[in-house]
Amino acid sequence: MSDTFEIQLERIDGFQFRADFPGTAIAALLVDEPTPLGNGSGPNPARLLALAVGNCLSASLLFCLGKSRVTVNGIHTKILGSYRRDEHNRLRIGRLDVTIQIDLEDLQRANKCLDIYEDYCVVTASVRQGIEVNVTVLDAVGKVLRG
Repeated sequence: MSDTFEIQLERIDGFQFRADFPGTAIAALLVDEPTPLGNGSGPNPARLLALAVGNCLSASLLFCLGKSRVTVNGIHTKILGSYRRDEHNRLRIGRLDVTIQIDLEDLQRANKCLDIYEDYCVVTASVRQGIEVNVTVLDAVGKVLRG
């Protein structure tokens, strides 16, 4: 894997941008701000950041469980983002609460992964240096496994 990646943005109209991912087969993504700035026709950067954190955590957990030969029957991740104002009254993402609900076969074998998977999530480890990120892992019936 290369240690760099490229994304190109082109303004379409208003606050709408098309994001392209050169050198990949990834389809272009429309990004937009919610009203009143934009039309809300695509996710805004704050939602994309939350998506990146949630997806990275979920994928890291799935990867570890796969390596540990733990069968995963399903996974559902919810990310709740909260805004705050900084000392200059500028809007910032103040917190991300991530809840991963997972239906797995062998909790005993999964425990090691539940202890270490967050350390392997590149995005969350990077974001945590500036934004509080809290993670909860639930089983298929909603019982807290970690959190």
